[in-house]
Amino acid sequence: MVYTAGRTKFVALLLLGLMSAPALAQFTVLDQAQDNLGSGVTDTSTPPPCGTQTISIASMNWPSAQLLAEIHAQLLAETYGCAVRVTPGDLASTGSSMGSSGQPAVAPETWPTRVADVWNTGISAQMLRPAASTYVEAGFEGWFVANAIVQARPALQRAADLAAVLPMLNAGRKVQFISCPADWACAVINRNLLAAHGVSEMVELVEPGNRFEMDSLIAEAVSLREPVLFYYWQPNAVLAQLDLFALDMGEYDAEAAKCLAQRVCATPQPSAFPPETVLVALSEWVFTDIPAIAGYFQRSSLPLAEMNALLAQLNAPGATVASVAERFVAERDDIWRNWTGAGAP
Repeated sequence: MVYTAGRTKFVALLLLGLMSAPALAQFTVLDQAQDNLGSGVTDTSTPPPCGTQTISIASMNWPSAQLLAEIHAQLLAETYGCAVRVTPGDLASTGSSMGSSGQPAVAPETWPTRVADVWNTGISAQMLRPAASTYVEAGFEGWFVANAIVQARPALQRAADLAAVLPMLNAGRKVQFISCPADWACAVINRNLLAAHGVSEMVELVEPGNRFEMDSLIAEAVSLREPVLFYYWQPNAVLAQLDLFALDMGEYDAEAAKCLAQRVCATPQPSAFPPETVLVALSEWVFTDIPAIAGYFQRSSLPLAEMNALLAQLNAPGATVASVAERFVAERDDIWRNWTGAGAP
């Protein structure tokens, strides 16, 4: 899909919105001075800050990355007057292409540790580098409870509080802990974490057979107001569709995490789940040729809760990636104006 400045008017978007680890990845610290290279808004008599070439944005084959690609495409076209093309891709092929040819120009949701060799090659060749973290938060996994439980038991804020609070939640009976399928790595970590927090005997461990069963069990328990504890990850529509509270998992402890990931962990100790690196990746020429656009992407981190809400909207009947992106642009300028800068129209 190609976007141009004259193709869609911003007012139209407003109206539409109202109507409806083999190798370790290398990272480069950005020159923060790029953030001060202008807001990206120009006089109509001068070329747009993106120049005359079309900016290609990779739309990966999963929903959150597709939404980000569409949102950035619309904002660059409508706010900066850029010609933009959204192109399909995946982690490996997109990283390889950016590292060899400089195209696409942008990959808004890149997980470099999952394609470490490809990423490292592009970094070493000085063909690509990170602009910013895709999401404000670095923790993508955790334990959750229904928000109603926390309102009734405000002492429950952290995983460390569970040993004291669990006996009061279900009239002395065990509380269900809905983990992930037994053949997933998170199932092992959850078993060890329950032991680390001293609550293994206080919960009834449930390991669903698949993702569908997992979602169904969680939704049913929350809707019936049952006191249930469960594991989940972000970004994910489930966390926006249900009224949930993320327990504070404490600090991440690398040594403890190594033991927690083993099927036999002799002395499990508490730790948060490992942080994940997710980046907005730019081809190097974006920094050198169109620094105002590089500055835009340096400011483009999105809170995970906002992506969860976008994914929930995408699940609505008739919703498309384009329509959800249009709604975000129309309604959430409180977020994206931080990306474009104070001088944007």
